[in-house]
Amino acid sequence: MDKIDTKIIQLLKENSRTTCSDISKKVLLSVPAVTERLRKLEDENIIKQYSLRLNRKKIGLNMLAFVLISIDNTEPKGDFRELIASSDWIFEAHHIAGEYDYLLKIAAENTDKLEIYIAEVLQKITGVKKTNTIVVLSTTKENM
Repeated sequence: MDKIDTKIIQLLKENSRTTCSDISKKVLLSVPAVTERLRKLEDENIIKQYSLRLNRKKIGLNMLAFVLISIDNTEPKGDFRELIASSDWIFEAHHIAGEYDYLLKIAAENTDKLEIYIAEVLQKITGVKKTNTIVVLSTTKENM
């Protein structure tokens, strides 16, 4: 990757629907050259996918929380991971080092729904020993 690839990625991070024509004007390359660079970035799995970023609040997900989860080491983690991966509530899931095993980023309609999800779903997964929930008051920066 060089400076041009980095600029292309930055433009796509700002708007994944940016056309090759628009990118070419901003990086001073021809459209075929930009297309070829994009193909290489995709082939090398640097660009994994082009995605959509929704405004959570406009679709009713007003609450954001991080949930730390401790797993009993005797339980198979594969089942836990499958359940987490298939949940529409969970935006991100990270296996972490430290006192807890997983960090989940969860969006919910409100605190009542979040409480129900934690108590009725997460805490009932086989192997979950304990959870610790951190409610987000506001977000200063959120991007990848």
